[in-house]
Amino acid sequence: MLNKIPLFRALKHDRWVRPYLKRYRWTLLIAIFLGICTFFCAGALMFTAGYLISKSATHPYNILLVYVPIVLTRAFGIGRPAFQYAERLTSHNWVLKMTSNFRKQLYDSLEPDAVFLTGKYQLGDILGILAEDVSHIQNLYLRTIFPMMVSWGLYVIIVVGIGIISPLMGLWLFVLLALMIFAVPFWSILVNGARQAAEKKQKNALYADLTDNVMGVMDWTFAGRGDAYVKGHQEHENQLIATKAAMHRFELFRDFVQQLVLLAIAVSLIIWGAETFGGVHGPNTNWIAAFVLAIFPLDEAFAALPAAAQETNIYTDSLLRLNNLNHPQKAVDHQLKLTAPYQFDVKDLHYTYPKTNREILKGINLTIHQGEKIAILGRSGSGKTTLAALLRGDRHPSSGTVTLNGVPTAKFGDQMADYLGVMNQSPYLFNTTIANNIRLGNEDATDDQIWDVLDRVNLKGMVEALPKGLDTMVDEAGLRFSGGERHRLSLARILLKDSPVVLFDEPTVGLDPLTEQDLIDTILTQLKGKTLIWITHHLQGIDQMDQVIFLEDGQLTMQGTPQELAATNQHFRELKAADEGRL
Repeated sequence: MLNKIPLFRALKHDRWVRPYLKRYRWTLLIAIFLGICTFFCAGALMFTAGYLISKSATHPYNILLVYVPIVLTRAFGIGRPAFQYAERLTSHNWVLKMTSNFRKQLYDSLEPDAVFLTGKYQLGDILGILAEDVSHIQNLYLRTIFPMMVSWGLYVIIVVGIGIISPLMGLWLFVLLALMIFAVPFWSILVNGARQAAEKKQKNALYADLTDNVMGVMDWTFAGRGDAYVKGHQEHENQLIATKAAMHRFELFRDFVQQLVLLAIAVSLIIWGAETFGGVHGPNTNWIAAFVLAIFPLDEAFAALPAAAQETNIYTDSLLRLNNLNHPQKAVDHQLKLTAPYQFDVKDLHYTYPKTNREILKGINLTIHQGEKIAILGRSGSGKTTLAALLRGDRHPSSGTVTLNGVPTAKFGDQMADYLGVMNQSPYLFNTTIANNIRLGNEDATDDQIWDVLDRVNLKGMVEALPKGLDTMVDEAGLRFSGGERHRLSLARILLKDSPVVLFDEPTVGLDPLTEQDLIDTILTQLKGKTLIWITHHLQGIDQMDQVIFLEDGQLTMQGTPQELAATNQHFRELKAADEGRL
């Protein structure tokens, strides 16, 4: 039966969670043993209390017949919370040790391919892997596996214990308890598991529909179809409410069935006790209350199993998603050592986005020599940013090659930062000091080196005028600085890193013409002699480039020096005239 449950099928071929079961098996066994002891003490407490109450109502032949149950009642009363506390400490310690190693394994698996994740997963999937899935695995043990194993242990103890006294009664309890421990949870998985999957699908559809329609609410309004939007949204919401209501009704009915089984066990024990231990005036009738009362605390051990089993669908999704990741990769134990001159070679490059199967680059051939300044032009969506990602090594080509000194750029990983610096159109400044922000380029840089690069980007005077100088807090996202100042601080990082190649991805977007030209002049002056790759749709400063290429629909449609293109290419002249406002 267990093989029919998706969770156990997922665990059968799991390579993420199962290894820790073996590594920490003794701690796991101790936690399960303490859990069994907790419920054993709870049942034994009620057993001795039932015997004591019944015995105290009759004339005892010996004071020990009352005194011993009193002592046992106190012992089991103290033992229950003591064992429970020890079990919680042990089980949570086990889970925290397991998840600590599990997180490390997870990050070791994700980190080498971190830059490629967006090609495989949506942002929500990545966040789910890093946050929700680890919590689900933690809950899998605390809410499902631990209670399940403890209930199995109690099941064996009860059936064997009663079976020794009465094999027939032991067989009957074997059947009734099996209903509570196995049948009802499995029934819950089959019925509500499907509804959980439907609920998840309906929620996702509702979120997507709501987001899409809210973003386009003005179009709905202008089209005079606001009522249609509201009606459609309410229909989807009603479907979700109906699914939740069906789940709730089933849970109520399931709990009722479970209580009926518990009632059947209690009635069976009363009948069995009356027949086994004599008539009303028999000397052993005190045992009837003891056996009946002992079963009630065990309801706490069994009652939560159906709800826990029902959640296995959530845990199964997490296990499958984790096992679909690549195997954890070992850190690269060698450094790629390249020597100048540094040259990028792009040969017959094709790239297709995995999610949409849209080919964005189609047979690009390009060589970028050391010290060359190249501008990559093109409309939005033409493939400029994708080409930049391939040059950085952030993506793998679908076909063709992108190499730096003959080494595929995707093999560099973090080492690419030693050869290629990047300035984006919106440089990010962290909510820490100016010095810490600039030291991202070189964490070992001295204050003198920081002042030097600030001087080179014309920010030294501005920073010196601040009350705390380099220790001035930047504020979140660098909001205390203008756009031009944020770009210059980003340039200071690049200068501190001193990479031989610098890639600029739309670095002057949003700047006024004077600030833009001033920044371009600073960049070209301070990075003289370095290879500059300038991705832009704006032609400001284009005449200072050594090579210009134009991407359109994923193909190179224009390539040459600015002077050559100005003399021979009508399209380039039109672009330049439009950019300068002459059209």
